[in-house]
Amino acid sequence: MGVGGKFWDLLKPYARYEGFDFLRNKRVAIDLSFWIVQHETALKANARNPHLRLTFFRTINLFSKFGAFPVFVIDGTPSPLKSRARIARFYRSSGIDLSSLPEIEDGVSVERNQAFLKCVQECVELLELFGMPILKAKGEAEALCAQLDREGHLDACITSDSDAFLFGATCVIKHFRSSSKEPFECYYMSDIEAGLGLKRKQLIAISLLVGNDHDVNGVQGIGLETAVRFVQTLGEDEILTRLYEIGNNNISAFQCGTKSVDDLVPSLEESLPKKKFSHCSFCGHPGSKRDHLKYSCECCSTRSNGGCKKKPEGFKCDCMSCDADRKEKEQKKLDQWFNKVCDKIALEPNFPNKEIIEMYLCDNHGSFTGSDGPCIIWGSPKIELLVDFLAFHQHWEPSYVRKMMLPMLSTIFLREMAMHLAKSLLYEQYDFDSIDRVKVRYGHKSYVIKWRKAAMRLGSDSDTTLSRESDMQQDAVDIDETVDFLDELDAPMIQLNEGCQFLFTDENVELIQAAFPKEVERFLREKELKESQRKKTPNSRSSGTNEKLETPKSGGLQRNITEIYRSKKALFNNQPEEDSAKDVSSPSVESSKEKRKGSNQNLPKSVRRRLLFG
Repeated sequence: MGVGGKFWDLLKPYARYEGFDFLRNKRVAIDLSFWIVQHETALKANARNPHLRLTFFRTINLFSKFGAFPVFVIDGTPSPLKSRARIARFYRSSGIDLSSLPEIEDGVSVERNQAFLKCVQECVELLELFGMPILKAKGEAEALCAQLDREGHLDACITSDSDAFLFGATCVIKHFRSSSKEPFECYYMSDIEAGLGLKRKQLIAISLLVGNDHDVNGVQGIGLETAVRFVQTLGEDEILTRLYEIGNNNISAFQCGTKSVDDLVPSLEESLPKKKFSHCSFCGHPGSKRDHLKYSCECCSTRSNGGCKKKPEGFKCDCMSCDADRKEKEQKKLDQWFNKVCDKIALEPNFPNKEIIEMYLCDNHGSFTGSDGPCIIWGSPKIELLVDFLAFHQHWEPSYVRKMMLPMLSTIFLREMAMHLAKSLLYEQYDFDSIDRVKVRYGHKSYVIKWRKAAMRLGSDSDTTLSRESDMQQDAVDIDETVDFLDELDAPMIQLNEGCQFLFTDENVELIQAAFPKEVERFLREKELKESQRKKTPNSRSSGTNEKLETPKSGGLQRNITEIYRSKKALFNNQPEEDSAKDVSSPSVESSKEKRKGSNQNLPKSVRRRLLFG
C-alpha cells in the first residue's frame, strides 16, 4: 500500500522508536481500514469477528494504557484512478493479462466489496458506542489523516500507507512493537528530509516513477533506486515542472538546467586548464620519467634522493589536470545515464498524470469547511449498549465486557478528578482506596490502584468466579512478555477480602499524581520508611541460614563423589603411623587386601571406587 518498490525499506534507517508515554495526552488519527486489513487475515481462523475484537482491545489500550485521544478516519468514495489501480492489482495477482483490463468511465468509481464495507460499518458502530470521534474522508482515509496532522489539528497518524507522506503528514506511526520498551515505530518527515534530502514534492515524483496506489505501473524500467537518484539531482521547486517537460519530449530545455557532478565547481572551462600534462609512467605524477630517474619529484619527495617511488596498484593522480579529466568523464557518464532515464520517461504515455499530482497536493480531503477544522469531541462510553452489542456479535458474557471496560472507565475517572470535576465513584460502584504497589513492565513504571466497592452484592456466581481468578493472580509476579498488550488487555483483578470487594487496575503515575496528590505523597512516604527499616533491621533468617551452612555436621547439603573421595582419602592418609603399621602387620588385613586387589583388578574404575568407599 502506498508508494511501490519497497518504499518503507528506504525509510527504515530513519525510523524512531518512541516509548510508552509518547502518545500520552496527544490526539492521534487512525486509519480504520488499516487496522481491519492488517489483522483480518492474521486472525481470521483464530477469532470470531477479528475486526471487532481488535478494535475493542486496541481502542481501550490506546486510550487507557497509552493515554492517547484516538480519532478514527474511514475511507470515502474511491477515485476512478484508485478503482482502476485496484482492478489492475487484482489482475496482476491472478496472472491475468493487463491488456484485457476494462476501461472505467470518467467520474465512475468502483466501491469495495460488501463484506469489507460491512466490517467497517460494524467497527464504526462499536466506536460510536465508545464515544470516539469518527471522520469520513472524501477519498482516501490516509489523506485526511495527513491533512489533520499537517494543519496541527492532530499530533500524529497511525497508518501503514506510505502515501501519507505524499499527502503532507509530518509524523506517521507505522506499527507497534509489543514486546519492547519503545513500542511505537515512528517516521518524521523532518528526519527523511535531513537523511535523504527529499521533500514532499520529490516524494510525489518518486511515486510517479515507481508506481503508487493510483498508478500501479509507474514508468517501465525505473526502480526505486534509480528514481531516488534521479529526483535527488533536482530541487523540490522544479521537480514536477521538469517531469512535465520530459513527458512532453522537451528534453533540451530540461538539460539546460542540469547541474554538474560537483556543485562546488562552477565551470570546468573557467577554473581548470584545458591542457593535460604528461605524467611519469613510474610514479604516476606530473613530469617525464627521465626527469625522475635521478631526483625524486615533489610529490614523492624521498629523503635519499634516489628517485621516485613506484606507483602502487590502482594509483590515481590528484593533480588539477587529472582531477579535471576525471570530473569530465564522470559528468559524461552522468549525462548518459540521465538521458537514458529521460528516454524511458518520455516513452510513457500521459506522463506525469496531472490528476494524481493534484490529488496529492490537495488540501481539502474532508467534508468539513472553514479554517477551524473538524469538530472533534470525545464522549462517554455507553456501557450497557456496548454489552448488548458485543454479546450479540462476539457472544461475550456481560460480566466479561464490563470487566474489560474498567481500565478505560478508570482513566476517564482519573482525568476528571485531575480537572477537579465532581465525581464520587468509579463506575458508580468503586471508591479510591489506596496505592497498592509500583509495577514495572518493559521498563515502564505504573501504580497498581486499589479500589473498594462501596455497595456490593455478594453471593453471585460471577463474583465468586472473579474472586477465585484474582486469588490465583494475586501472588503472581512474572508477566508473560509474549502477550501483545495492544491487542489483548490485562484483565483487572477483583479480590474478596473479609467481606469487602476490591478492584486492582494499573494507572499512569502522573495521572494518579494529578488526581490524588495526597495519596501519592503518603504512599511514597510509607515506601521510604519501609526501605529505611529494612536496611536497619538485620536479616535473621539469612544469618541463621549461613550459620547452618557453616556447621560441619550439616546434612542438608548433598556432596558430590569427588568431595567424598577426597575427604576419605585425606582421612586415610592422615592416620597415625602406628595404626597404619599395625594394620599392615595384621595377617587378616593383608589377606583381605590381597584378595580385594586380586578380585578388583578386572573391574572398572568406577565400580572399584564404590566398593572401596561405599
